This record gives sequence, structure tokens and C-alpha cells, in this order.
Amino acid sequence: MTAAISRHRKRRKLKSEINVVPYIDVMLVLLIIFMVTAPLLTLSVDVDLPKSNARSVDSKADPIIVSVDAEGRYSLKLKDAPAEPIDAQTLKAKLGAFVRENPDVPVFVAAPGSADYQRVMDTMVMLTEAGVPKVGLMSQPGDNAR
Repeated sequence: MTAAISRHRKRRKLKSEINVVPYIDVMLVLLIIFMVTAPLLTLSVDVDLPKSNARSVDSKADPIIVSVDAEGRYSLKLKDAPAEPIDAQTLKAKLGAFVRENPDVPVFVAAPGSADYQRVMDTMVMLTEAGVPKVGLMSQPGDNAR
């Protein structure tokens, strides 16, 4: 009789497959949770940004370029003349007189990357004290410019 019982009881074969249905269910539930909560997680701050249509400077007059080197020495380039070294007091007087004659002429400050930021700012303050209404900073586009 034991032989008859053992025939009826078949040995179950082991499955070597992974049942992925529970994993798919969990994944779908997590996907739904993330889809619902993602819009709620965006934090926003209301900022009133200034409006600008930035473009390159188009000017009929040649700009005045005041250069500051890394040691703090100044040079001035007026119109088509070459850049000439100049001290701070002479620069202030000469530029003030030139801007009074030509108020629409653009004035730019140029400095190498190794120049001290404080020197550049002091130059800009000196130019505004000389009567320059607007002072711009010159730059060259780098490798990551877009």
C-alpha cells in the first residue's frame, strides 16, 4: 500500500523562476505615488526680476576704454588713438572733460582676470565721480559662452 500512496504523491518540481508580479505591483504603486507628490514638492519663490532685452552695444561713437592692470595702473583709449598710460587724477580730469563734451559716448572698464576686484570697483566709482553717467564692464566670451 505504501507503493500506491507514493505513486499518488508526486514530488513537486522546484521552480527556478522568479515571480516578478509582486515587484511590478510595488513598482506601479511607487510610480503613482511619485507622480502625485512630484508637483507638490516644487517650491517656488516669487521674485520680481528686471526686464531686459540684452544685446550687444550698438553705438555710433567709438567707446572710451579705461583699462586697469593687475598692479592697478590705468590706461586710457580715446576713440581711434592708441591706449596711453595715465595716472588716476589725470584720468578723472581728462575723462570728465571729454564726457561733458560728448555725453552719449559709451565708457567701458576693462581688466584682466588677475586684476583685483576692489581696484575695478574703485575705478568705476572714480569714473562716476568724474561725471560719467553710465559705466560698462568689458569682457570677452569664454569657452562656455552661449
